[in-house]
Amino acid sequence: MAGYVGGESSSSQQQQQEDVGVGGRWYMSRKEIEENSPSRRDGIDLKKETYLRKSYCTFLQDLGMRLKVPQVTIATAIIFCHRFFLRQSHARNDRRTIATVCMFLAGKVEETPRPLKDVILVSYEIIHKKDQTAAQRIKQKEVYEQQKELILLGERVVLATLGFDLNVHHPYKPLVEAIKKFKVAQNALAQVAWNFVNDGYDKNRELPLCCL
Repeated sequence: MAGYVGGESSSSQQQQQEDVGVGGRWYMSRKEIEENSPSRRDGIDLKKETYLRKSYCTFLQDLGMRLKVPQVTIATAIIFCHRFFLRQSHARNDRRTIATVCMFLAGKVEETPRPLKDVILVSYEIIHKKDQTAAQRIKQKEVYEQQKELILLGERVVLATLGFDLNVHHPYKPLVEAIKKFKVAQNALAQVAWNFVNDGYDKNRELPLCCL
């Protein structure tokens, strides 16, 4: 996990939190997201940032499945990542390192925790999946400790960036209630609705909504 965590100065973070809102208020206009994101100010265009966003969503889906966490935990990790990059630049923070941190945090928040060691090992193997020696290399004490230090540093940066706001309201619960109410659990419509909700987490057009 040749990652890096940069973040921005505390004064910059404070200003961004005032701009975006704290205490669960994550409202931003499409124009703000598309034209004035931290990544845009660092020279990353919208097309590139959209690719990076979808990339960490795919990574988190894979990581979550391998860690055997519920879909809601994966969704929470994705939301944390989206929120983080509303305030921080992709140019200064490795998306896969931040995503790994967000999965570790999401596990604790959703009461489906996975040991930090497991999260690091699986994440490292996914990131270096083309390297056949990666699985053995991460088990070396020096390599593992380096990654552990990086993730723990990242956790502090993510928490500070989010303003310690870890509340996420997912549509899964009302969806399940609606499926039961209309008795369509075995219906193809239920699966379509479920897929629609899942797709909303990694589609750029849904970002303003799914960060709430």
